[in-house]
Amino acid sequence: MPLTRFSVSLDENLVARFDAKIKRERCPTRSKAIGDLIRASLVQTEWRSGSEVAGAVVLVYDHHERNIMKKLTEVQHDAEDAIISTQHIHLDHDNCLEIIAVRGKPARIETLIKRLKAIKGLKHVSLSAGTTGRRI
Repeated sequence: MPLTRFSVSLDENLVARFDAKIKRERCPTRSKAIGDLIRASLVQTEWRSGSEVAGAVVLVYDHHERNIMKKLTEVQHDAEDAIISTQHIHLDHDNCLEIIAVRGKPARIETLIKRLKAIKGLKHVSLSAGTTGRRI
């Protein structure tokens, strides 16, 4: 892929703070760090535009909670059009981590997340918004 060089003028203090941040994160160059920021911004734009997106929903729950497995299964079966895959991990004797890979329109994925959050007994629900990679 051909590279394009461009110049940016920024406040000296801002650049120093940015350089310190990317050094802590072991990012090899400013160019790489800026490219990452641009791609993250483009992913956010995809989610706002309604384009097909991808991501992961992370759940943590106590599997002993009454009917939680039944409720999770019902919600997930109702969203089979948006769910690509699920992974279930036993964290300890009581707690489970579930990762749900999703793809589809943002509104459909947000509806799934709202339904999941409504399930009593879930300790944590979060979305890692991603991209299909087609527009980046």
